[in-house]
Formats: sequence, C-alpha cells, structure tokens
Amino acid sequence: MDGAQNPSKVRTEVQGKIGIITLNDPATLNAAGLELMEGLTGAFDAMVADPAVRAIVITGEGRGFCSGANLSGGGGGAVARTDGPNQALLKVYNPFVSAVRKSPKPLVAAVNGVAAGVGASLALVCDLIVAAESAYFLQAFRRIGLVPDGGSTYLLPRLVGKARAMELTLLGEKLPAATALDWGLINRCVPDAELMSTALSLANQLADGPISLGYTRNLIWASLDAAWHDQIEAEAFVQGDAQRTDDAREGVMAFIQKRPAEFKGR
Repeated sequence: MDGAQNPSKVRTEVQGKIGIITLNDPATLNAAGLELMEGLTGAFDAMVADPAVRAIVITGEGRGFCSGANLSGGGGGAVARTDGPNQALLKVYNPFVSAVRKSPKPLVAAVNGVAAGVGASLALVCDLIVAAESAYFLQAFRRIGLVPDGGSTYLLPRLVGKARAMELTLLGEKLPAATALDWGLINRCVPDAELMSTALSLANQLADGPISLGYTRNLIWASLDAAWHDQIEAEAFVQGDAQRTDDAREGVMAFIQKRPAEFKGR
C-alpha cells in the first residue's frame, strides 16, 4: 500500500504487519485542514480493511505531529459565522475520531513536535501514545476565541482529571511531553531519535498479538461510558467472541504444550 486518497497530504506505508500513516504537510506543521483530513480518513479506512495490517501507527512528517485546524485555508470553516453547529466537525472531524475510537485494530501515536488543538485529539484517541522529548501538547483554542473540539473535552478529564483538564484548556499553556507522561496523558517519552523505533516496537508487539487485542481496546474505550453491570456483561459477550477465534485456540494449545503462541490475527 503506498499513497492514500491524497498522497500530497498523507503518506502510507506497510512494514510487515504494521500500517504507518504519516501526516505529510510539514510546511504547516501538518495542519488538519479538510484536504489532509480527507487523506487521513482514506488512509485509515484502507489500513483497517487491509488484512495484512494488524496494528496502525500515526505520526507526522517534519517538526510537528499536527498543529491543529488549518485556519489560514481549508480549515473547515472554524471561524465561519453561520447558524447552528460547526458542519466540518459534524461531517469530517467527529466521524474520523469516532471511527478511530471504534477501530478493530490497535493504534499507536508517535508524536513528534507540536500536537495542538484537534491535532492533540488525533493523538489522544489512539491507544498508545509515544512522544519525543521535544514534543508538546497544546489546547490553543482560548487564543483564538474557540472551544476545544475533536473530543478533547471528553478525553482530557478522563485522562488527567478535571483540575488538569481545566488548566490545559482555560490557560492554554504548552504541556511538555515529559509532564504529559507524569500526568498519565501518554505512555512513553523518549529521545527524539528513538521516537519511531519505540513506536514501531510497541506496534510490533500489538501486531504479533491475538485478534483479541482489538476486542480489548474496544472494551476499554467502552468502559469510559459504561456502568459496572453493563461493562462486565459486555466482557462476557466479547469473551465469547474471543473464545471462538483461531488465535484463542492457538493460545490455549501453546500454553498446554509449553511453547510460544503463534498468533495469526484471526
């Protein structure tokens, strides 16, 4: 697979079992305008549909992961004065982050440089987040008189708590990667030169795992909204699905035979 729907803004590559999606508009620090989002959506859909891909990595080209919506052009009408809700959010950005949340395959974000505005949301909706030491997260909306979007007001309080979510969004200060790690917002903070190797190492572990990892990540996402009884009932139903997979049969047989399991992702 090479080149998604919009190869000028998004680049795709498959390395073994890993699909790599690279936001590719470095001149704007990969600002998430509608053109880039079209390419990103097409690339993600193709990775999900490709049976050879068992884990997905999303990263950015150049000095930034994603600087947020492209307000200088193609930004989806972020400042358009129209009645009703923001249509770009309803029709483009929200469907994408919702699709990522429900992905059947686990995702790793490799955050290089700035992840601002909706760009932070694109990272936070992934399952594992690796950030370079030079990276930072920024809820820049207060600076332009807008409100957080892309799921930020949902994700941040659940990830770092109300007090820190308020601080990030109301003050609009940069959150360095090292502090993001301390706060539990991300999983790894590594030297810049080790960013992709670390992200790919984690993705390889996911790609070599059973298909049930996709089930697991969806259960965890669902738990953010679920009551206790509903969640344990969901576990029971999904466990039934997992038990019927080839990977589960292989896992049990490998355990009995005292050998490493060889999962096929099915």
